[in-house]
Amino acid sequence: MRHVISVLMANEAGALVRVAGLFSQRGFNIETLNVGPTEDPTMSRLTLVTWGTENVVEQINRQLLKLVDVIDVLDMTGDEHLEYELALIKIQRGASAAPVETMAAGFDVRVISDEEGRTLLRFLGSGDELNRFVAVLEDAGMLVELARSGAVTMTPGTGGLSYHAEDEQAAAS
Repeated sequence: MRHVISVLMANEAGALVRVAGLFSQRGFNIETLNVGPTEDPTMSRLTLVTWGTENVVEQINRQLLKLVDVIDVLDMTGDEHLEYELALIKIQRGASAAPVETMAAGFDVRVISDEEGRTLLRFLGSGDELNRFVAVLEDAGMLVELARSGAVTMTPGTGGLSYHAEDEQAAAS
């Protein structure tokens, strides 16, 4: 089963290595990984996608919480959450291909630059939408280069990661 896990952690050297090491030690692959600072510059938000059974991922989440740099962990799988991916896509427009604007209809795609016979596109949407758009470009023989961010997620409303996870866990005990 696909799991989307969001981790709030200290924005310190080595924190990402410790999280990735935990997955590596258990023989789990991280399909996508995205990390960046939050509204608090001392903290980072890491979003990763992995595959595994519910029980195994629960165990990994508990192990993540034991890492010194990790503040909170939220497995968003099955919960309401918004998930987006950013991609930069370089294409070669062919004389016989449909216009990229036609191919991009229904997707959040913007032309960033058009130079030297190559067009650079910006895509924003779900990973599934990106896969469908890339397939359209591949079928047309237009795809030259692709760079994707991996999933970035957040829960709507008041739920989500907490800076005070320790306090909430103590109160629940």
